[in-house]
Amino acid sequence: MARRARPSRMWYLLLVPPTVAPLLTPLYNRLEPRLWGLPFFYWWQLMCAVLSMALLTVVHLATRERRPAWK
Repeated sequence: MARRARPSRMWYLLLVPPTVAPLLTPLYNRLEPRLWGLPFFYWWQLMCAVLSMALLTVVHLATRERRPAWK
């Protein structure tokens, strides 16, 4: 039985920014600058959520195990 190559653990470092960024509240607890009328606090949170989804998808696709298709 052939051994499968394990994905690099470096991919998991991409999960650090979306985990840490929302925890740094003093850095983004302000109203200005506004984007489309939204205070900075709100669009920062929205941006963090979208970025987190994108990075989680990248890490998942890069580290998932490939399984052979059913025959």
